[in-house]
Amino acid sequence: MRKQTVIIDTGCANVSSVRFAVERLGYQATLSRDPDVVLGADKLFLPGVGTASEAMKNLTERGLVDLVKQVEQPLLGICLGMQMLGTYSDEGDSPVECLGHIPAPTKLMDTAGQPLPHMGWNRVATVNDHPLFDGIVAGSHFYFVHSYAMPVGDYTLAQCHYGHAFSAAINQGNYYGVQFHPERSGKVGARLIQNFLEM
Repeated sequence: MRKQTVIIDTGCANVSSVRFAVERLGYQATLSRDPDVVLGADKLFLPGVGTASEAMKNLTERGLVDLVKQVEQPLLGICLGMQMLGTYSDEGDSPVECLGHIPAPTKLMDTAGQPLPHMGWNRVATVNDHPLFDGIVAGSHFYFVHSYAMPVGDYTLAQCHYGHAFSAAINQGNYYGVQFHPERSGKVGARLIQNFLEM
């Protein structure tokens, strides 16, 4: 029986690229914000690009905040989608309340003088042996575009260093997140998406 994969329709610009990445692996992906479809999925993706304030506004207007909180199946937040899983984001004139599934804030990166945004390929070091990184060589390069990040903590699956270390991948219960863009990270990104779909 083929698993049902759903990309939550957040209205963000990287929805199509995530869908194409899933379909290239031979899976069908449904784009939806319908509660029955979302809650009936086997695996969920929460994509996001742009600012935290605009993204949370979109989620609220689309009735997705409460819906995401009901999710019990594995959900993978990508880039801003990962940041929205945290407690709040400093990206804005005042802190933006987020979904609160990961006990961590998102803050402007301390890059030790390196330019922002952090954009391009960078090494990712896994913190523990986790199925999300199965078959991916330690220190593999993934593609990043961001200026804000979560600190390293107990929820961190992998970290990256750009001036200082930050969380590159996180997990708390059924909620997962990656700060990089796996859909733009070539073979290693495709492997990570496949690992998530097959977990």
